[in-house]
Amino acid sequence: MLILWPMNANTLADELLIPWPMHYRSWETALWKAGRLNSQNGRMNRNIGIFCASSNRMAPVFYDEAQRLGEWIGRQGRTLVYGGANCGLMETLAKSVHEAGGRVLGVVPQILVEQGRVSRYIDETVLTPDLNQRKQGIIDRSDIILALPGSVGTLDEVFTVLAANTIGIHSKRVLFWNIDGFWDELFRLFRAMEKRGVVNKPLEDYILVANTLDEVVRLIG
Repeated sequence: MLILWPMNANTLADELLIPWPMHYRSWETALWKAGRLNSQNGRMNRNIGIFCASSNRMAPVFYDEAQRLGEWIGRQGRTLVYGGANCGLMETLAKSVHEAGGRVLGVVPQILVEQGRVSRYIDETVLTPDLNQRKQGIIDRSDIILALPGSVGTLDEVFTVLAANTIGIHSKRVLFWNIDGFWDELFRLFRAMEKRGVVNKPLEDYILVANTLDEVVRLIG
């Protein structure tokens, strides 16, 4: 059982012995300034892996921003690599990439096929037997990884990328798009873990943060 108890911003700042809000915002800015997500082996970041929510109950700003990102990916002629569902931010991205002229690669677990939940905007489908292999399939086929707002599935996916980076399996970093401050609490947790000495590598080695689409685009390159 995981138990979380509330902690307000000032309490957290006292805990970290760094004035609020500078302890969080300065850290986030440092991650942004750490540099763009360099492509693997000198190639352009053409295959853009995205983990995000499948929920249809989020605030409109999240779908609007996902659509803008998808349109940019499509106009650039790049490929969206994602989990293939026909709902939430996932469907918003696939539809906007497809309609803007990009390519959509869906890594789809068999259960979505059985439930009739596969997007019709996919250009190429890779079927997997379960969620773990879907997750790995997206990671393996992506030049870069973006995390848009999402729930426990998104957290599972991005933490797999981060953990593999920390032990040297790959050098891919996760770019968190912090739409409407969605990831703020997670960043505070990262900062607290760093302060307590449980983080073995500098966070900027595997985490980048963007607050706007312009920042996302500049970091992708």
